[in-house]
Amino acid sequence: MFRISRYLNALDKPASSTPRPVKPTGPVVIWNLVRRCNLTCRHCYATSADKDFPGELDTRQVYTVMDDLKAFGVPVLILSGGEPLMRPDIFEISRRAKAEGFYVGLSSNGTLITEETIGDIAAVGYDYVGISIDGMRETHDRFRRKQGAFDESLRGIRLCREAGLKVGLRFTLTQENAAELPDLLQLMDAEGVDKFYLSHLNYAGRGYKNRKDDVHHRLTRDAMDLLFSTCWEDVQQGRHREFVTGNNDADGAYMLLWAEKHLPQHYQRLNQMLHRWGGNASGVNIANIDNEGRVHPDTMWWDYTLGSVKERPFSEIWQDTSDALMAGLKQTQRPLEGRCASCIHRPICGGNSRTRAWRLTGNPWAEDPGCYLTDEEIASPSEQLTATG
Repeated sequence: MFRISRYLNALDKPASSTPRPVKPTGPVVIWNLVRRCNLTCRHCYATSADKDFPGELDTRQVYTVMDDLKAFGVPVLILSGGEPLMRPDIFEISRRAKAEGFYVGLSSNGTLITEETIGDIAAVGYDYVGISIDGMRETHDRFRRKQGAFDESLRGIRLCREAGLKVGLRFTLTQENAAELPDLLQLMDAEGVDKFYLSHLNYAGRGYKNRKDDVHHRLTRDAMDLLFSTCWEDVQQGRHREFVTGNNDADGAYMLLWAEKHLPQHYQRLNQMLHRWGGNASGVNIANIDNEGRVHPDTMWWDYTLGSVKERPFSEIWQDTSDALMAGLKQTQRPLEGRCASCIHRPICGGNSRTRAWRLTGNPWAEDPGCYLTDEEIASPSEQLTATG
């Protein structure tokens, strides 16, 4: 996850006041508590459906895992699905997570956040509610495969906001909806939404089957330019909205290139901060537990299982580097190949998404096909001089 606002806000403050990064006590855990969903969205990485799936963790098992996560130092739980609100014990689980001191987020499609459910949602006191929006009304309904889904999700956003909950829009960028990003940012403004999360389409689940729909690199760059400029305008106006991206750690390197052009006075400081960030955190500071208790390096690795919490604790699975993938992910210098191996921005992005490389080549260390930087932009100064000479 790349926190655009964190870096641009820091640039607007004296260097002496910039907070130093704190080493996480444990990974952020995205927990797919249930696979069932009332929608069948085209880009769903969990390939959910409106039916019960066998083998899911029961309430007691969830609590056992939760206790282990707390003891292991996990600071954040993002409760997801499917649609987590379709799990009958979701509020009981959420209340327990809050009582144990976790930062608890709810990731929902928003359609089940109604006048009847908002009371229970507000009573939990979620630290954040993220609601997925795929475009304006017609586009969103088409992506969600349900007429009226947009209006239902917008109702959920408004109810959360009125209940005093921090709420955000979650937007998966594709070639079909990229042109509507400006409209969504305007919607964010009109609805008083606190946060905007842009997810690059990754090659997993239904997203993998529709990889031809992934945006061309030009569209990706245009989208990032818009997010950076919108966020910087917020900073200059003293607004405190959040802009975040996910599933493409080249965003950090691209921000540096953007700053070189638009904020050259801040280039060196931003470069230092981004190097401290270090990019992709799959298998290190980001983890995923699916509905059946299988552990994955992140949510896009559902085809690769590290172990099951039904058989041994998460804390043991996460520290076990006998698995070749986990051993590589946890290395300070990952064994990258191709463009990623020689990229000058490697210390910033960490090699980007290993999922895309693995799904398309069978090699988790191959170059990431989703990187949208040009060969010239990732070349060392000597290579750039050779190319121009």
